[in-house]
Amino acid sequence: MTQRSIGPFEVNPIGMGCMNLSHAYGVPPTPEQATKVVYRALDLGVNLFDTAALYGFGANETLLGPLLKSHRSEITLCSKGGMAGVEFPDGVKRVIDGRPEVIRRNCEDSLRRLQTEVIDLYYLHRWDKKIPIEESVGALSDLVKAGKVRTIGLSEVSAASILRAHAVHPIAAVQTEYSLWTRNPEIAVLKTCRDIGATFVAFSPVARGFLCSSDLHSEAFEAKDIRRAMPRFEAVNLAANQKLLVPFLAIALEQHCTPAQLALAWLLTKEPGLVAIPGTQNVLHLEENLAASSLRLSEAVMQKLEALINHQTVSGDRYNAQSSMEVDTEEFV
Repeated sequence: MTQRSIGPFEVNPIGMGCMNLSHAYGVPPTPEQATKVVYRALDLGVNLFDTAALYGFGANETLLGPLLKSHRSEITLCSKGGMAGVEFPDGVKRVIDGRPEVIRRNCEDSLRRLQTEVIDLYYLHRWDKKIPIEESVGALSDLVKAGKVRTIGLSEVSAASILRAHAVHPIAAVQTEYSLWTRNPEIAVLKTCRDIGATFVAFSPVARGFLCSSDLHSEAFEAKDIRRAMPRFEAVNLAANQKLLVPFLAIALEQHCTPAQLALAWLLTKEPGLVAIPGTQNVLHLEENLAASSLRLSEAVMQKLEALINHQTVSGDRYNAQSSMEVDTEEFV
């Protein structure tokens, strides 16, 4: 696979998003199942692993630490701070907090759980809008100076915020949802990343499973599946969106690939420097995803896909009102 650059690191175009090994889509896999997925990824040459303090409220980093420790020099290890689980009288809750002292504490906790002395790429998971982004990025810059972090990144931020942050410290990567049905980065963020030399990292590149098959049903989602709160997965919107899958699946058949591979191939063709980080709990799906790096799509196929699935043809917003307030991204009007 042709390597792509993130700061000083050379990585494969498809890395591994580790969130759903501990978090987000209902009941996570057992530690044994998760271990099989991570070890198979290593066997297949995956050299970028993406986690966060938030995922499983630390459980994801705790899982990955011992699994990746002996491979540490061979991989690019990414994590995130500024959003984590905080203990309250009624349980642990997700809190966005960009104060410098909190970011430093998040990083120390992540280093301990990951069993490493340094994190290769450390993101500000969310911009805490109560704190100037310059202050939060300044704390990340101090972590670089202290040798605890090698490069820094941002997640779910606008082009204007990227430039403000980059003026404080070079930004190596910007991570945001990007797929055929979430095209917001095309408004300004992709160009800004190219302008400053930051790598764009696409999470949820198969649309949270939507672009994998036509078998998703909102009523079947488990109680803690985050898609239950996402408007695109509400029954009416999902039914409308699934009509797009009939021609999409036909194109995948024409290209002799699976739907997930088609979605990933579109991304890798669309933005040559991009790195995609699909997540999975399944070894077979992992193998399927990684095979997409060898696919090449013609301009005609790219145009057909983009005309079929885009912000005008998809029903429902990406996030609900509360989640939309927490991110700092440009939206189509």
